[in-house]
Amino acid sequence: MKAKKYLWSIICVYFCYLTHGIQAIILSQNNVNFAKQWGFNMSDPQSAAYAAGLAAVSTAVAWTGFGKFISVWIGGEISDRVGRKKLMIGGAALYIICFLGFLFTKSALVASVCGFASGVATSGFWDASGYPAVQEAYPAAPGSALVGIKFFVSLSGMVYPLLVVHNANSGNWKLNVMIPVVMSIICLVLAIIAPFVYDDQKKASEGTDGKSKDAVQAEIDAAKAAMLTKPGKFVVFLVMFYAFLCMAIMYGAQQYTKAFGLSVCGLSEMQAAGMTSIYTIGSICAVLFWAFMMAKLKWSPLKVVLIDSICTAVALAGVLFIHQVAIIYVAIAMLGFFAAGGALQTGLAVVQLFNPGPKGRNTGIYYTFMGAASYLIPVVAAQLTKASGEANAVYSLMIMLLVFAILAILSSLYLVAQHKKIFGKSAL
Repeated sequence: MKAKKYLWSIICVYFCYLTHGIQAIILSQNNVNFAKQWGFNMSDPQSAAYAAGLAAVSTAVAWTGFGKFISVWIGGEISDRVGRKKLMIGGAALYIICFLGFLFTKSALVASVCGFASGVATSGFWDASGYPAVQEAYPAAPGSALVGIKFFVSLSGMVYPLLVVHNANSGNWKLNVMIPVVMSIICLVLAIIAPFVYDDQKKASEGTDGKSKDAVQAEIDAAKAAMLTKPGKFVVFLVMFYAFLCMAIMYGAQQYTKAFGLSVCGLSEMQAAGMTSIYTIGSICAVLFWAFMMAKLKWSPLKVVLIDSICTAVALAGVLFIHQVAIIYVAIAMLGFFAAGGALQTGLAVVQLFNPGPKGRNTGIYYTFMGAASYLIPVVAAQLTKASGEANAVYSLMIMLLVFAILAILSSLYLVAQHKKIFGKSAL
């Protein structure tokens, strides 16, 4: 069984995404301390200097998204050509460099460069190789293997915000950066020692007849043969565009939940950090739930995506329009469950369903749309913060996320109808 033979490759990918869970929120969770390190005066939360410091952090976050946006497509193509191992190793090495940059730099510009490089490392290297790698290592339930990635991203996202507050209160906030440096070194070691399915198949096929596509192409041909009609270009676009909608919602909630709690709900620092943890607990519960539903009960990924989209819209409406702390906490848990509980990864399984092709290439295209959202959201947040202050900015951002959730519902319903036409059976 591949899952047993290539257990180390699965462990490698999952630990890398445990580390990525910290990289995704390290700037926003430590925003005030980073701004101080870069030379901004953060003594008065009502001052223009304070807003400028927060905007500088959002700009660095935006550069992370831009790095994802421009690298993941080409990364997918390279992954299909050179294999998964080299990109996993390269991503780990680049992570080490980026975290060391965050640890020592006193320049917002250098931090933005490090943010850009960490985005390249995440998507151009790890997304392009790690996502295909776990599908290839566990072909019996590739959707569940993908959702497993989200479990480890969520696990670090649950624990890390609380560590941030604890270490900051202890006067040692830089420990928040040193931890992922050590984890990145472990990622590098794991990537070096782990075997990968695609790489081994590539070597074996090249050693016999100089071709490296037989097994992969047979899988693609079988998927295409199951279709009654070929999906139109709009359908192919829509399954890719879902990555933009899903990532915009997930990234916006992940990055600005703490700020929403502080500036809109009037919570303490620890209570606001707790909101991020509740959001993450919801996502972990969802990962386990959806993995079971898809692996054991054989639920269609498209069915999961539709349910996620509807419930995400309900949760965002609760956050926005019911200003009671208890209701907000429940809504945040729902948002974590349905928006961040593997919806993005499940969407990739929908891509492979409607647009069968090389997994590296499809991952690259899909995550290019994701990268666009990763770049857009912090840019919008930075501009809104400068224009209207933090409280109005995060509230306006939540309204935008609700609009995206409604668009995701409409897109999912259209794809459900197209599934019946293309495959001759309902996805529900």
